[in-house]
Amino acid sequence: MSDRIYLASPHMSEEGYEQKYVQQAFDTNWIAPLGENVNKFEEEFADKVAIKSAAALTSGTAAIHMALKAVGVEKDDIVFCQSLTFSATANPIIYQQATPVFIDSNETTWNMCPKALEQAFEKYPDVKAVIVVHLYGLSAQMDEIVALCKKYNVALIEDAAESLGTYYKNQHTGTFGDYGIFSFNGNKIITTSGGGMLVSNDEERIDKVRFWATQSREPARHYEHKELGYNYRLSNVSAGIGRGQLKVLDDRVQKKTEIYQFYKKHLKDIPGIRFMPENDFDRPNYWLSAITLNGELQPNDIIEALENENIESRPLWKPMHLQPMFAEYDFVGGNVAERLFKTGICLPSDTKMTEEDLQRVVNVIKGLV
Repeated sequence: MSDRIYLASPHMSEEGYEQKYVQQAFDTNWIAPLGENVNKFEEEFADKVAIKSAAALTSGTAAIHMALKAVGVEKDDIVFCQSLTFSATANPIIYQQATPVFIDSNETTWNMCPKALEQAFEKYPDVKAVIVVHLYGLSAQMDEIVALCKKYNVALIEDAAESLGTYYKNQHTGTFGDYGIFSFNGNKIITTSGGGMLVSNDEERIDKVRFWATQSREPARHYEHKELGYNYRLSNVSAGIGRGQLKVLDDRVQKKTEIYQFYKKHLKDIPGIRFMPENDFDRPNYWLSAITLNGELQPNDIIEALENENIESRPLWKPMHLQPMFAEYDFVGGNVAERLFKTGICLPSDTKMTEEDLQRVVNVIKGLV
């Protein structure tokens, strides 16, 4: 059996940047959720995406949770959430005992449809927040979405977990809303093994998030707590990995782009294959190269054929409004998200893939035609 080809796996820098910062944490004995690496990672990350402030947390999910708390989402509040996404986008709404309303995607971006969002505003004018996702590194239509949120005076949270390094009209995704969140899970474009970042231009609120994320401990000699706290701060060791990974982000985006272009070049003539949408306003990071199929070839045909050759792939995200967990909640829109789920597949997009690996994937798919 040939070596396993992964969908996306951790890729440490060849230069060993991560080891340098992690060793620094060990040398100074700062391995707790505090220390120079955490502080510097926040500063360097904020500088990278051109925003004022950032808080390093244990996960992207924790970042969404803190963003919802920061905008004041409470029990029974309504939160609009993109349906085509991973459950980590929606779960924190339930943490806050709020009510999600799921919004369909459009063909233009695969992300939140501005027309469906406007319909949702008309139906639920008392909504508290909107969570938009930049799926697979593709940016949503932020001009329209930001304008709607401003029109209705509603807070906007960007789930940019999959889109670090993506630009919408020359501005980093995750920096248009009131808050942006990023993930450093093992499969993301850069990783800290597990971790996340919450960013905002509201420096006071980010300071408050840091307070909540360290168990809301008051500045007293003893342990004093006046608010509910959370154990959400990133460790100094993980932050060291993140600092090293941040140095190779641009290289990872370049490699992801090359992978996408390879697939497009070699698979474009197969009947029924359509690639992720490309737009003039979007400069994606191509986190995962995804296709849809509208011919005889079905997603499971490809997934099973690849698995037989020890190659990992998977369907597109199953929309939240189709998940048993969220079946009771409303959905606004048509059938775009559902159709994408039924016809879509994510191809291996690991930045350690060689041209030989890519050719293996292409040969398997072509062998099914």
